Amino acid sequence: MAREAKREIAQLSEWDDARIMLEKAAADGVETAWDRLEKQKNHCTFCEQGLTCQKCVMGPCRIVAEGAKKKDGVCGADADLTVARNFGRFIAAGAASHSDHGRDLLEVLAEVGAGTAPDYEVRDEAKLRRICGELGLETDGLDAPAVAAKLADRLYSDYGFRREALSFCVRAPKARLDLWHALGVTPRGIDREPVEMLHRTHMGVDCDPASICLHAARTALADGWGGSMIGTELSDILFGTPKPVRSTANLGVLKADQVNILVHGHSPVVSEMILAAARSPEMLAKAREAGATGINVAGLCCTGNELLMRQGVPMAGNHLMTELSLVTGAVEMVVADYQCIMPSLTTVAACYHTQFVSTSDKAKFPGGLHVPFHPSTAKKQAMDVVGMAVEAFTRRDQTRVHIPVEPVEIMTGFSNEAILEALGGTLDPLLDAVKSGAVRGLAGIVGCNNPKLKHDHVHVNLARELIKRDVLVVVTGCATVAMGKAGLLMPDAADMAGPGLSKVCRALNIPPVLHVGSCVDNSRILQLAALVANALGVDISQLPVVASAPEWYAEKAAAIGLYAVASGIQTHLGLPPNILGSTVVTELATKGMTDLFGACFVVESDPFKAAELLDAHIASRRIGLGLYEPEPSPAEDLFEAVPPASGSVETGLTA
Repeated sequence: MAREAKREIAQLSEWDDARIMLEKAAADGVETAWDRLEKQKNHCTFCEQGLTCQKCVMGPCRIVAEGAKKKDGVCGADADLTVARNFGRFIAAGAASHSDHGRDLLEVLAEVGAGTAPDYEVRDEAKLRRICGELGLETDGLDAPAVAAKLADRLYSDYGFRREALSFCVRAPKARLDLWHALGVTPRGIDREPVEMLHRTHMGVDCDPASICLHAARTALADGWGGSMIGTELSDILFGTPKPVRSTANLGVLKADQVNILVHGHSPVVSEMILAAARSPEMLAKAREAGATGINVAGLCCTGNELLMRQGVPMAGNHLMTELSLVTGAVEMVVADYQCIMPSLTTVAACYHTQFVSTSDKAKFPGGLHVPFHPSTAKKQAMDVVGMAVEAFTRRDQTRVHIPVEPVEIMTGFSNEAILEALGGTLDPLLDAVKSGAVRGLAGIVGCNNPKLKHDHVHVNLARELIKRDVLVVVTGCATVAMGKAGLLMPDAADMAGPGLSKVCRALNIPPVLHVGSCVDNSRILQLAALVANALGVDISQLPVVASAPEWYAEKAAAIGLYAVASGIQTHLGLPPNILGSTVVTELATKGMTDLFGACFVVESDPFKAAELLDAHIASRRIGLGLYEPEPSPAEDLFEAVPPASGSVETGLTA
C-alpha cells in the first residue's frame, strides 16, 4: 500500500491561530497530534475494519471476512461476530465515560444534601424542585439540602440493577417508549447495560451480531437518557442553569500580562472552584505581587464549555487546540479533570514553564502534578492550585510568548430553559415557525476533532450549509469553538442564514447557531426533541430533526451517535466507526436501524454532501408531517406576540 502524502500546515486547520502555532511548535521542537498521526500511517486495515480480536489468549486473532482466504478466530468467531463484539465494547466504554461524569455530579449533590460539601450549594433551587416534581418526588416542607438529598437518593437508583426503566425515560414520547419496550432496549440501569455488554461480548456468550448491536443501542440509551442527562441537570442545579451571555474565543483570549490558567476536561466540579479561587481578592493580590495584572481563566474542551455557558469564561480552544495553546508560551497552568486530555500535554508543558495539574483520582498523568479534589475540601485545594499558577508566572520567558490572534466575540448560554423563556414560556412560536417553513428543521452538531480531517472544516461548512437552508443549528462540545471562530455564534450571523431563519433570528436577536453546552449536554437536544414531539403528538423519528458528529474520534462520541439514532434522530458521522469489516453490522448501522428505530447513521466526510443528505431527511420528515414547505411567513409576525424575557437586554434574551 502506498504511503499517504504528508499534508502541508495549511491543510491541517481552518484557523490562523492553529496554523501559526503549528509553525511555532515545529520551530520549538514540539511534537503535536498531527505529527504523531503522520508517524502512524498507514493504519492497520484489520483494525480499521474491526477485524481484530484480543478478548482471550487463544488469540489475538485477525479475521478475514470471505473468499478463498476466509479466516475465523480460534473460537470460531467470524467477521460479523467479531465486529459486533468490538463495537459493543466501544459503545460500553463511551457510555460508561459520560455516565461516570454524571455520577460525580450526583455524589456532590448527595454531599450538599448531607451538609458535607461546604464549598458547594444549590444555585437553582427552582429547577431542583421542578425535576423532583417531574419524577414524582414530594418536596413540600423540605429545605433545599433535604430536597437535594431526596433527588440524589432517587437518581442513585438509576445507576443500579433493579429498575425497569431510568427515571428520565418519562420525558420520551410514549410512541418511543413503546418502541423501546417492543425491541427490548428500554434502558434499565446506567451501570447495568455496560456491564451486561462486557458479559455478552465475552467468548461463548452472545454470538448473534444483531443481538449484540441491539444491546449496544440499549447501552447508549442508558447514557443519553441516564448518565448524561443526570450530568446536565445536576450541573444546572449545583452551578446554575445557563442563560444567554457574551464571551470570546480562540487563542487570543490568553493575556500576555496576566496569569493564564486553562481548565480542561469535562466536569464543572473542579473548574468552578478554580474560577472562584482565581477571582478571590487574596489570589489577585498575589498575582499583582508576582508582576501580573490579574488572573485569566480560560477553557479548553468541555470543562471550558461548562464555564462558558454559566460564567461567560472565554474559550481558548477545542480538542486539537489543546497542545497548541501551550505552544503560545503564555500558559502558566493547565488544570485537568478527565476525558479528551492528551497524555502528550505533560510533555508539551515541560517544553515551556507550564505546570500540568490533574485533579481526578481516576485520571492521573505521568509528568504532571496530581492534586486530588474532594467536595469537602475543594475550595482549599483550588486556592493551593491557583497559588502554584501565580508562582509559575514568575518563571515565564516572555521571549517565547506568542499570542497569535485577537479574540472573536461569541454568544452562549442557550439552555432549554433559556430557549423557552425567549419564546415567552411556550414552544408555540417555534412550532409555528417550523410549520410555516421559516425554520425548516433543527440540527444538532456535536463535539470532537479528529486530525484525520482538516481541523474544524467539516464542522463549520456543514453548519453554514444548513443555516442557508433555514435549518436552526444547535451545538455542543468542541464544535462550539469552531462555530465561534467562524462568527456563527453571534446574532449578525443571521446574514448567512436563509430568508426564513434569518427573520426568526432577527426577531429574537439570536444567532442561527445556538450553543447549548458541553458534550454531556447533548441530553438537552434529546429533551428538546422530546418536548417538540410531545407538543405535536408525534414520535421523535417523525420530526425534521437531525444530528451530526462531523469530526468525531472517541468512544463516547459513538455512544452519543447511537443514542441519538435509537431515540429516532438521523445522525451523520464524518468518519465511520471500525465496523466496515462486517456487512451485517454496516448494513444494520446505515440501513437496518431505520426499520427498527426510524433513523440510522449516514457517513460522509464532505460537509457539502453531508448537508445535502441531512437536508433531504429534513424535507422527507416535513412531507411526512404534511408540511410541504410553502413560502415561509414573515418571522416577525410569528414572534411579535412573544413577550420579552424578564431581565432581557439588547439580545432579546435573559442577560
